[in-house]
Parts: sequence; C-alpha cells; structure tokens
Amino acid sequence: MIEFYFVYVLKSLLKEFIYIGSTRSLSERLNQHNNGYVQSTKSYRPLKIVAYIAVESEAKARELEKYFKTGSGKAILKKRILTDEVRRT
Repeated sequence: MIEFYFVYVLKSLLKEFIYIGSTRSLSERLNQHNNGYVQSTKSYRPLKIVAYIAVESEAKARELEKYFKTGSGKAILKKRILTDEVRRT
C-alpha cells in the first residue's frame, strides 16, 4: 500500500494568515498546530486546512512545500488552488 505525504495550506480563522507545510498525517499535524506546538502558527490559532496535495514521497512533499512558499508558488496557490474566501486574505 502506498503511503502518501501531504503538502497542506492552513488558514487562520481569526486573522489574515496562511501557512504552508508538509506532513505524513494531516489530522495529527493540524492538531499540533491548533494545540500550540508549532511556534510559527501558535499566535494564529485556530486554524483550518483549506487545501492539500498528496504525493508519494517525502522528498516531493518538501520540494512542493518549498516551491509554494516562493512568490510564484504563492501566486499559483492563490490563482489556481485556493478558494475565493482564502484568496481575499
């Protein structure tokens, strides 16, 4: 059975904030973010997953995460992947 890795996009429910990360377990990682265990998202809680992409390797997930954090990657996310609600933030 193939184990997937995920590149995910979180949105703060209270502030205008988007976070991009990668993980093997979406639910566990979201819990870590919302329970304050991730320093870079701690002050933006609560957060929700607004998009994710599944890939077959950790290396590919890290590569995509790094790309989506660049200017052109963020532009692609906003234009092609994220909903209108998220685009406004």
